[in-house]
Amino acid sequence: MAWHAELSIRYFRDNERTVALDRHEGPLRVLQRLYPEGPRVCHHVLVHPPGGVAGGDELHLSLQLEPGSHALLTTPGATRFYRSLGETALQRVQATLQGDARLEWMPLEAIAHDACRAENHLRFELQDAAQMIGWDVVALGLPAANDPWRRGSFLQHLELPGLWLERGRIEAADTRLLDSPLGWAGRRVLGTLWFASAQPLPAALREALLEAGRALCEGEPCAGVTSPSPRVVVLRMLAERVEPAQRLMQQLWARWREAAWQMPACAPRVWRT
Repeated sequence: MAWHAELSIRYFRDNERTVALDRHEGPLRVLQRLYPEGPRVCHHVLVHPPGGVAGGDELHLSLQLEPGSHALLTTPGATRFYRSLGETALQRVQATLQGDARLEWMPLEAIAHDACRAENHLRFELQDAAQMIGWDVVALGLPAANDPWRRGSFLQHLELPGLWLERGRIEAADTRLLDSPLGWAGRRVLGTLWFASAQPLPAALREALLEAGRALCEGEPCAGVTSPSPRVVVLRMLAERVEPAQRLMQQLWARWREAAWQMPACAPRVWRT
């Protein structure tokens, strides 16, 4: 039996507090609102009790951030796309940021298990003066458990309408892409971190974000930071394991947060468990 789950969350400012109202159908929910850094930033942990996404399952998450709101979302564990008998497993995230809203989209990794057929669609629409920091980590197989990704496909769609779009389908049989030194070079973890703004970034801030990324990427053979648009700065990296990728991106998230918003990093508690 396939799981179909929907969750919608509306964030709005009530005086100095970001308040969240959520509605769900099926097994996709949020834990209680948390305010570890004060009332202005609402931290949410997304939970999917079945623990994985199999062929035929669909997860839909809709976020609406109203002016002045600030939300940080993460997950307590990896999103696992399991083996499929032919049907596609789908996760779709759509967010709209209004006014000067801020969003930090920081889930733990997505794992593509052997023989999965999965699609992960992320779409973030930034309006007015809204800004966001987001990341996405994809791990193909479980090399540490001697469970490689030999069969299946994974489609990744990252979109900020009018700002930036990356879309690609990875086939397990495409060894030219996965093993070539011009492709993934035998690595099986892809990490992407971005800072995006509805308005062009001031030149000094854009350069500061780039320099912070370049400093952390120094010595990393498969990591680099670019600015494909005056409103977006992107870090991309390949790694052999998830942990080094997440560690580097957490460090850069902290530096970008301080540089752009003058806010020290406040890591969600679930990252430390």
